[in-house]
This record gives sequence, structure tokens and C-alpha cells, in this order.
Amino acid sequence: MSLNTKSLQPVINFLWTVADDILVNTYQKGKYKDVILPMVVIRRLDLLLEPTKDQVLKTFSEYKSKLQNLDSLLTNGKHGSGFAFYNTSKFTLKKLLDDPKNLRSNFEDFLNGFSENVQDIIKQFKFRNEIETLDEADILFSLIEKFCSPKVELHPDKLPPLAMGYVYEDLVRRFNEENNEEAGEHFTPREIIDLMTQLIFLPVKDKIKQGTFLIYDPCVGSGGMLTIAKNFLLNPEGLVKSNATVHLYGQESTPFIYATCKSDMLIKGEDPDKIANGSTLSAYGFEKDLKFDFMLTNPPYGKTWAPDKKALGVGPKGAIIDKRFILKNSYKEEAVTSRVNDGQLMFVLHMLSKMKDTELGSRIASVHNGSALFTGDAGQGESEIRKYMIENDLLEGIIALPNDMFYNTGIPTYIFIITNRKSNQRKGKVQLINATTEKFYSKMRKSLGKKRVEFLPAHVALIESMYLNFENNEYSKIFDNTDFGYAQITVNRALKDEKGKIIKDNKGLPKADPKLKDTENIPLKEDIQEFFKREVLPFATDAWWDKKDTKVGYEINFAKYFYKHNPPRSLSEIAKDIFSIEHETDGLLKEIIEV
Repeated sequence: MSLNTKSLQPVINFLWTVADDILVNTYQKGKYKDVILPMVVIRRLDLLLEPTKDQVLKTFSEYKSKLQNLDSLLTNGKHGSGFAFYNTSKFTLKKLLDDPKNLRSNFEDFLNGFSENVQDIIKQFKFRNEIETLDEADILFSLIEKFCSPKVELHPDKLPPLAMGYVYEDLVRRFNEENNEEAGEHFTPREIIDLMTQLIFLPVKDKIKQGTFLIYDPCVGSGGMLTIAKNFLLNPEGLVKSNATVHLYGQESTPFIYATCKSDMLIKGEDPDKIANGSTLSAYGFEKDLKFDFMLTNPPYGKTWAPDKKALGVGPKGAIIDKRFILKNSYKEEAVTSRVNDGQLMFVLHMLSKMKDTELGSRIASVHNGSALFTGDAGQGESEIRKYMIENDLLEGIIALPNDMFYNTGIPTYIFIITNRKSNQRKGKVQLINATTEKFYSKMRKSLGKKRVEFLPAHVALIESMYLNFENNEYSKIFDNTDFGYAQITVNRALKDEKGKIIKDNKGLPKADPKLKDTENIPLKEDIQEFFKREVLPFATDAWWDKKDTKVGYEINFAKYFYKHNPPRSLSEIAKDIFSIEHETDGLLKEIIEV
């Protein structure tokens, strides 16, 4: 399941060798991707178009002066390429090698011959910027020659888009390691996607055998989540065996990753226009009213969204007015936002706004770090987002993943499962699964970046079984929604003058001393006044609290719910170890002291 797939390793190694052999004296290793990734894409498109090249050129020559738009002719199977893209240049990559003297101009002609949808991909790669560098370094011919070599198989029939996704991800992980960048910002290990996919589809598998469904990833990366989700849903040998029509939508802000994703969508026969470029938070790429049946994503966490915040439309008082981020029954009259240095929960709000109000509703699987569980005090943005999800009964479950599952980080991560159509037994409940112990993962023989552990199919099946069966056991616990809520009260103490006399307001009530104000978080299932009498008044007899100052917050503390007490060692065991150490040092400590 990991990226270290034996059958793909020769391709990965070959491409890395091409970079090391040809680009080494011209490019820094971290910049290899600026050449290698677009060349991979161009070669794969070129290979698909080779068999129909003469047919396309004939049609183009015959109709270019007669019709203004030839797209429909040049893409159909009878007169054109049979794909959603084409190339009207007389060159293929192989034919470019026949005229080394005019290679640069011919290569540019070849690139210019691609249809408009491929032009967008080349533009996002900024690949034309590299041609001059490659030509001046006299390595353009060698580069093209390598990519036309029979030693590497890049044809989509032999290396389908899903397999190519593995190759892209491994290459980009290596490139980013050279640049000290975060590969995990874009890529999610495939076994985690498998788990996410099963948890959003299997609970409703009997309702999705037929029909039309829209699947969406607002942080689409290379498109792996969308591809795996669709394949899982439609696999005739799979667990769902759906005959539905599926449309894939995604948005990606990193240009070369967007270009990679869009090219694979073209190759797969998906609609490339359903992959949008730009930041989802501030430049959402689709119609505002478009909703989705299923959503899967791994949004960036611990990363600033300040540029988005600045770009979002603001009202007269400077507040964000985007309706996606305005929540009913919030303590904030304006948009609810997370702190600017971590935008992960903003993507959750975005997805919540894209849920369908249908019989099936929508299901979401989203990966987060621990900050999404507990950052933010009552009334603050993060807590308000959790409050909205839980009080509206949208949070179905959370799965805690093992550390060291991702390529760029070893921190704790969690899968949130969200739906607006809970089953009857799940209503008012949240299921937490602790999959962090060795029962749920296998250690990898060779790490990939910081990824040292992985799920095997049996581990995914075990987690899935506990989830689907709504089990309550050592690793899976069921809670009421209110178990995660707390009332935050302000504890006031009387303000006294210099003589120790309590100062009162014009209503005769004691004024609160601002220096002595404190807060208490009281579980929602507890009576506030009873708690106050028990926990506060015995230590501060003049204290009081006011209902109007009270706010409700929500946090999810996995450590508390799955805490296991490890009793301390006995004194006799500790003493035995000390005596053993002294014996081993043969009285050395005693000699030192006596000296």
C-alpha cells in the first residue's frame, strides 16, 4: 500500500536518474521538478496522441480555413484523437530528435500545437521558462532523448493514472526533501485514503447503487483521493459495486500540482474543467450554489491563511461577509474564523457549506492534526466551529491515526467523519476510535521521509469493522454530543477599597475586581450552580458568576478518553535496580566518596 511499490520503483529510479544525469550541472536538485514533472506529463500525452497523429493533421489541414473552432472535430474518434485533447503540430517528441539543429524552435512549435486545455497545464508548470535554460546548457536534446527511451514505460495504458500518482508523489516527496519543503501538504498515504473512502461510502452503500454523485476535494493535490474514491465506488469486484454516474471536482492552489492533477484527469477521460486552480478559501473555483454528495480532503494544517483572509470580501466594518463562514447561533455576529496561522478548520467550514440537503445528504472525510480538536477557548473561532458541528449533530466520528504515518510529519493526526444524515442509532452521538497502538499498524522496513508506519489491508478492515458496527470497546468509544461541551463561566470577586470595604455599583451590587477575575470550565452535563457551590465558594466566599457572561465551548480530548494508567514501580524494584548498578560499578561510587 505504501509508495514503495516494487513494480513502480524502476520508473521512479529512471526518472530520478534522468534528472541526476542531465540536469545535475544546470539545476539544483530541489529544482529538478520544474523540468521532470512537466516532461513526464508531456510525454504521456504525446504517447496517447501518436497513433492518431496523421488523422489529426489531415483533419486540421482540411478544416482549419473552413471552421473557426475545430475542437469537436479534432477530439472525436473518427476524425481526431479520440481524447479530450489533441496536438496540431507536425512533430512528436520522437520526431523532434530528427532535426537537432532546429530543436528549440521545433520543440516550441510542438508545445504550441497542443489544444487549449493542455496549454493551461503547460502554463501552470511554467515550463516554457525552462526551454531557454535547457537549450543554452545544450541538454534539451539529451532530455527529450531520455524521455523517448524504451527503457522507461510512461504510456498510460501500461502506467495508468492511479499508478502514475504513486510515481508523482514519490518524486515530489524527494524533490521537496531536497528543498526542505512539506510533501505532506499535498499528499496523503494511500492506505489512509482507502480508510477514508470506506468510511464515507460503506455506511450508505445500499443507497448509492444507482444515480449521479458528485465527489469533491477542496485541496485536491495530485487527485489521488478523487481517483481512489471513484474506483472504490464503481469497482465491480468491490464492496459497493455501484453503477452510478460519478463526477469528480477538485481545487488546487499550487500551480505545478494543479497542472499534474489536470493532466491526469485528461488522460482518465474526466472533465478537466472540474479541476479548478486557485485557493479554495478566497477564490472558490465553481458556482456558489454547487453542492457535493461526498467530500474527502487533507487540508494544510499549521499553515497561515493570511493571504486568503486579506483577499476575502469584507463589509463596511472590515468583517468577512462570505456566507460560507457565517454560522447560526454563534457568539460572533460576523464570520467565524480560525486563527490566521492555521486554516485547517476554515476548509471544514467551506465543506459544511457545500453539503446537500437531500435524502442521502452529504458525507465528509477530512484529515487534521490535534489543533482541530482542542485549540481555541469558548467563543473563539476553533471552538465555535466544533460547537457548530456538534450541536447540529454533524460530527459522526473521529479516528486517531498512528504517529509517523505521513511523509513530512510525525505528529498525531485524525480523520473527521462528518455527515448531515446520521443513522438513527448515531443521532446525538460521536464515535471515537483510537487506532494509535501497534494493533492497528505495521512498521515499515524502510521509511519514506518521516513515514515509518503503514496500514495493511487487515488494519483498515479492523478499523472499518469497529466503525460500521458502532462498537463500544477498548479502542472504540461512543459519546453523547454533550460530553464534549463545557460552560465557561467567569468567577467574579468583590472589589474592596483601601479600608477593605466592598465597593458597590449604583444598584447596590458589589463591583467585580478585574484583577481577581478567573474562569472555570464546567461540563455541560453538570449543574453550574452545584459545581460553583462545591468547587468555588469553599475557597472564595465572596465569589459569584453571571449567566450573561457564560459561553459554551467544545473540545475533544482523546488522551482523556483513552487514558491508560501505568502504575509506578514499587520501591523494592527501584531499590533492587540501584543495588544492582552499584554492584556492577564494583563500589566505584563508594571509593569516590571516601576520597
